[in-house]
Amino acid sequence: MAKLQQQDPTGDDHMTVPASPSDAGPARADAMVARMGGRKGFVYSAVPVVVFVTANLFLSLAMTITVALLAGAVLMVFRLLRGERWTSAVGSLVGVVIAAGIVALTGSAKNYFALGIGAYLAGFVITLGSVLVRRPATGVIWNFVHGRKYRWWTDRRVLRAHAVATLAAACVLGARFAVQLSLYIADNTSALGVARIAMGTPLSALVVLVIVWAFRRSSKQLAPKEADTDEGIGDTGHKPAE
Repeated sequence: MAKLQQQDPTGDDHMTVPASPSDAGPARADAMVARMGGRKGFVYSAVPVVVFVTANLFLSLAMTITVALLAGAVLMVFRLLRGERWTSAVGSLVGVVIAAGIVALTGSAKNYFALGIGAYLAGFVITLGSVLVRRPATGVIWNFVHGRKYRWWTDRRVLRAHAVATLAAACVLGARFAVQLSLYIADNTSALGVARIAMGTPLSALVVLVIVWAFRRSSKQLAPKEADTDEGIGDTGHKPAE
């Protein structure tokens, strides 16, 4: 059974205590948030948008693109120096490069947000569709994290939890798509930037909380069954006689 090191409050020695089987669920859920860049990752995603929209108000389109790319590069270096995952840091710059490339090719500042709007639509269709076919996307992800060894969709409580979590994600993605598409059609670049930021960090944080809740509920409902079996076998590898 997994063990944790805990300091004895009476001295410098450490005592070994067994880890609760339910700890695995929260740990994996928290790890999922970390892979997404953590809480700061949401803030970092807003910086290039703010820089682009602000620069677009005062500079030419060519200069706006240049400033946005420089901001993305500086942000990437800053995150790497802080020891963050290189995939998260480089990935954010790649997004800026693609968006800036679309603007350069089309000659329209509003197209900086075109890729994101398309991604919101795709995400909405995928998440909503997964719920309709009774395989909520968050449940698929949870099972993948756990080695794809559970028939999680057969448990009503787990299925319901992931349906709620996935629908929460679908609602946010659908709202972002609808609002930003209307602003895109209206050719309002500044409002697009405001909407991207306003509907980004706060709503993403709420959805992550719901997903973490669904992950923990799933682990509590399904994972302990395997943990109990492992405890019954014991260190000798033989199940004790009843």
